[in-house]
Amino acid sequence: MNIFLTPSPGLGHTKTFLLKHVVAAAAKAQNHQIVDTAEQADIAIVFGETLPNLTALQGKKVLLSSPEQAFTAPENVVQLALSQAVDYVAPTQSTPNTSPLSVIKNIVAVTACPTGVAHTFMSAEAIEAYGKKMGWNVRVETRGQVGAGNPITPEEVASADLVFIAADIDVDLEKFKGKPMYRTSTGLALKKTEQEFNKAFAEAKVYEGNASTSQTEDSSNEKKGIYQHLMTGVSHMLPVVVAGGLLIAISFMFGPNAFKDPNIAGGLPAALMEIGGGAAFKLMIAVFAGYVAFSIADRPGLAVGLIGGMLATTAGAGILGGIIAGFLAGYVVKGLNATIKLPVSMASLKPILILPLLGSAIVGLLMVYFLNPPVASTMTALTVWLNGLGATNGLLFGAILGGMMCVDMGGPVNKAAYMFGTGLLASQLNTPMAAVMAGGMVPPIGMAIATWIARSKFNTNQRDAGNAAFVLGLCFISEGALPFVAADPIRVIISSVIGGATAGAISLSFAIELPAPHGGLFVVPLVSQPLLYLGAIAAGSIVTGVIYAIIRPKQVEK
Repeated sequence: MNIFLTPSPGLGHTKTFLLKHVVAAAAKAQNHQIVDTAEQADIAIVFGETLPNLTALQGKKVLLSSPEQAFTAPENVVQLALSQAVDYVAPTQSTPNTSPLSVIKNIVAVTACPTGVAHTFMSAEAIEAYGKKMGWNVRVETRGQVGAGNPITPEEVASADLVFIAADIDVDLEKFKGKPMYRTSTGLALKKTEQEFNKAFAEAKVYEGNASTSQTEDSSNEKKGIYQHLMTGVSHMLPVVVAGGLLIAISFMFGPNAFKDPNIAGGLPAALMEIGGGAAFKLMIAVFAGYVAFSIADRPGLAVGLIGGMLATTAGAGILGGIIAGFLAGYVVKGLNATIKLPVSMASLKPILILPLLGSAIVGLLMVYFLNPPVASTMTALTVWLNGLGATNGLLFGAILGGMMCVDMGGPVNKAAYMFGTGLLASQLNTPMAAVMAGGMVPPIGMAIATWIARSKFNTNQRDAGNAAFVLGLCFISEGALPFVAADPIRVIISSVIGGATAGAISLSFAIELPAPHGGLFVVPLVSQPLLYLGAIAAGSIVTGVIYAIIRPKQVEK
């Protein structure tokens, strides 16, 4: 049976994301197929109190399920869908609340963050909620790691008054060509939604496609562009690192050196190590560099970045070499593209022959002769230093990494620490990643603990947010603490940084290793010292929760 899962209007993208995962797992356990569009479905399950107005549901059987029921008994919800679903009837349209200008606006939006999880869905939820408040027709498309969710149709693009892009990575926007567009970050869309929409209506410009866009000379925009290029590389590298790291970790479960013996378990550990360490981890730097270059110079930069990244990998230049290769490839190809002028009859040769050839030659020669040797020496020195960290130095460095993860909950500082830990996995340095993940899990878990031990200082909605944050924290989604940051930024960040630093310091001082860059509680069995690692996370979370419970002022009921 093909089942389509969709939310009621206004349910919220974060809750929808979690509900879909829970119910999809239950449906697959009962041998049903989850489909991406209503047209493919035999039955649809709607989470919430009202049915959505979707033309694609016409002629389908639909079950309306409460989110609570879906969370607590997903297997029963699937069974009810099979037995009690009824024919879809579109809801009657009510007159929406109008904006102060009494104009109903049609807004289409796209959200995307490097990991494709928390900021993607939370900013989408904020945009949708603000649009509903203003009486606009809003459609938000989420560009997560599994592709586009809630995709915007050509008809919706045609009728849109504004295209609102909240993305921290490079995304394909060609379908919006010719429409007024405003671009911002997911963080600003989440925290300063009203301000960003005011700017959008004042500053939106018609999008003419990649060929006619240009980077502004403003220094702040250039910094934002560099960050976006880096995060585009991280976003595409992450699935490769996750797959490779987990396969390596599974091979270790047969024994620390089982992958060296082809006779153990029929050679399975050796095969897993070859796939994870021999293929995935050798590709990760190349993928990272390739997509940094792609973000800068579009498709002509991809091949050059991939080649430069692979040269960095084979030379032992690691993630530092990958960063240099990606930016060098991107800007070299971009410069060549602007400099080389060809007649129209030969223009097609430029992207498929001239730019890849000249770009690869220039970047490759620079990497081989000038850049790789000193960068590889630097990475070797860093490896020796990290491997030789004693308890005291590990305590300090771990505190720095763990604290950085808690400064801005998914922002630039958080992502810098995360990229550092992830990138070092390619150099077989797994201790920084453990400290990074421990620190990143602390803020949302700590906020949950604070709501539990100081209940009188939080209202009902905040206590519910604390429970949700706890689940997100266990999954290593630092952004689960953002609702608390938005309401009380200084106190939340101070208490989170102290707790995150505590967790990171404990982790790195005991040289705990983690070969996987994501997963939270689900990958704890793969760390070198699981119980001690859980203790580090618990200690940091308790420190954060207790501090915030003490320094937070009592909730004033209104």
